[in-house]
Amino acid sequence: MIEQGDRLPEVELEGADGPFTLSERKGPLLLYFYPKDDTAGCTREAQDFSALLPEFKALGVDLLGVSKDSAAKHRKFAAKYDLTVPLATDAEGVAMEAFGVWVEKQLYGRKYMGIDRSTFLFATDGTLFRAWRKVRVPGHAEQVLAAAREMLGK
Repeated sequence: MIEQGDRLPEVELEGADGPFTLSERKGPLLLYFYPKDDTAGCTREAQDFSALLPEFKALGVDLLGVSKDSAAKHRKFAAKYDLTVPLATDAEGVAMEAFGVWVEKQLYGRKYMGIDRSTFLFATDGTLFRAWRKVRVPGHAEQVLAAAREMLGK
């Protein structure tokens, strides 16, 4: 599990333009993991980050939402809700394991493995500045933007 001060792990994700290695990203990066496209909480989270994307970009912070959903499903999800935040696929769950967000969950007494909604803010040098785990969506994007401003002294 990644902790504050750790560097971006060397894991591969599938983005809109094809595969890329996360550790190759330059500049501040906001990475958020979410369970599933086109569900209520995940849609709201993506809409909130999309609404604040211009402010993150003005700070020089790249955003990336990650789930196990396919690139085709991401495109459909983004088009349906006019999302502007970039989405990536971690089909094999390698990044989720590295970040410690693939966890055992329980719903109605049934245990299953799933994605723990989590957000990670990385500094320009690729080290983890702050992590949010077990995220509650309302107001979260604004909290992360405030942390990005704090990190960058703006």
